[in-house]
Amino acid sequence: MEPGATEHAPVLLGEALEALAPHAAGSYLDATLGRGGHTAAILQQLGEAGRVLAVDRDPDAVRAGQRRFAGDERVSIVRGNFAELEQIAAQAGFSAGFDGVLLDVGVSSPQLDDPARGFSFMRDGPLDMRMDPDAGRSAADWLATVSERDLARVLFEYGEERHGRRIARAVVTAREVTPIRSTGQLAELIAGAVPGREPGKHPATRSFQAIRICINDELAALDAALEASLALLKPGGRLCVISFHSLEDRRVKRFIRRHAEVAEPWRGLPDIPAHARPVLRPVGKAVRAGAAEIEANPRARSAVLRAAERLAA
Repeated sequence: MEPGATEHAPVLLGEALEALAPHAAGSYLDATLGRGGHTAAILQQLGEAGRVLAVDRDPDAVRAGQRRFAGDERVSIVRGNFAELEQIAAQAGFSAGFDGVLLDVGVSSPQLDDPARGFSFMRDGPLDMRMDPDAGRSAADWLATVSERDLARVLFEYGEERHGRRIARAVVTAREVTPIRSTGQLAELIAGAVPGREPGKHPATRSFQAIRICINDELAALDAALEASLALLKPGGRLCVISFHSLEDRRVKRFIRRHAEVAEPWRGLPDIPAHARPVLRPVGKAVRAGAAEIEANPRARSAVLRAAERLAA
């Protein structure tokens, strides 16, 4: 959800709608409500019989969605983690499944722009980073106890930070003197530990990403949401995923490819049992934001959209 420059223009909105291909009486799952840009665009394509289930783990997003879509009976808004989509859909009365599932993963602009949420190093604030501030440990609490070895591993695996060991050592040394409780404090610490500067990128960028992904368990949640989509999509339904960094996109790409092929060890055999047959068909190629969108919203630069269609069982 690392979205457009305004709440009303999510990244790759037109491209996502084209891939989703909503029809008037369809049922759709917006698994990452954010500020409601995708849900609003889907609703414009629906008639009175159409329905949207919009989900977000962030209470601010849920409240904003409830205000934005108040009075529209076609929309059901649920606070929840998209790692639990099957349970959420069943409890919300969508047991018949969906004609489309949309995931716009990552952190949203409102989250990044609010210093109190602790996602960004651009303005000082409490070091929180939780997408659901009522669940789990804050980044500050996690950094207070994580071992140097585990911190270095997280920075490398989730942030692809080649200076992870230096940063981890600096964090462990600094916290022995004073607790690390603010985004500005952590960003300054990282900047001091990283030799040189990567052009056009703050030295804390990769570390903040890695810590956020870790404390929110984002990659495991994405894996669970992708698997749930197979169970939730009707035949012919579309899965559309917008991701913002290579760790997410690789997972989506591999998921679609794996389910678009005959399962091992049945490949190449003349008689393929039903459980081993492909269940997805890729729709087009990966789509990136165009020059005009990137100029209007630099955050769109890293966005990648992938889509697939659910095949009949």
